[in-house]
Amino acid sequence: MSHIVLRKVCKTYRLGGSVITALDQVSLDIEAGEFVVVLGPSGSGKTTLLNILGGLEAPDSGEVCVGEQVISAVSEARLTAYRRQHVGFIFQYFNLLPTLTALENVGLAAEMRANGAYPPRDILARVGLGERVTHYPGQLSGGEQQRVAVARALAKKPALILADEPTGSLDVQTGIEVLRVMRALNRETGQTFVVVTHNSAIAQIADRVIRLGSGTVHQIIRNPVPFEPDDIDW
Repeated sequence: MSHIVLRKVCKTYRLGGSVITALDQVSLDIEAGEFVVVLGPSGSGKTTLLNILGGLEAPDSGEVCVGEQVISAVSEARLTAYRRQHVGFIFQYFNLLPTLTALENVGLAAEMRANGAYPPRDILARVGLGERVTHYPGQLSGGEQQRVAVARALAKKPALILADEPTGSLDVQTGIEVLRVMRALNRETGQTFVVVTHNSAIAQIADRVIRLGSGTVHQIIRNPVPFEPDDIDW
């Protein structure tokens, strides 16, 4: 499901009287099961790329295929079904519902795919929060909240996990813990991970690194032997 192909994808935004080019003729292939890091400074187009892969935005032109689906040419109803069934999102600021426990936050996501979802308790235990399932977000540390967010993204067993600066609001040690969980789950489940970041250290744990700049692909690098998060010089 999660083999990704982009061909000549373009996306622009109008800001006042100006036209901002976010993506300019981007062509990429991402293999199923890869852990890919999209690296670039602010304004390079990486978040726009993530939004298009997740079906949150449509390109102005070009083709986006995820598995068997051409998501750049489907109805909004089909895109909604695609997001619900096949994509998990991890954001920088967690986006947990403050009035729900960790278990309830994850359970809400699992309900989107009643057949085949991970049991919420099991996936929370897998990210090291088996003893914190009844805690509310305000009772959890930043790293624990992000691990709940990782569990929530994984709960419905999506083929594709998209992460936007997942360690951006965390301290270094906590960020390492979250990346360790993400990389381990990628290897164990075979789910495809696409992580966008401006932090070049994170690129060292990826199977491949895609460098974006000014909306274009500047470089694609394959790491023959990716580093483990604990082995990186942060």
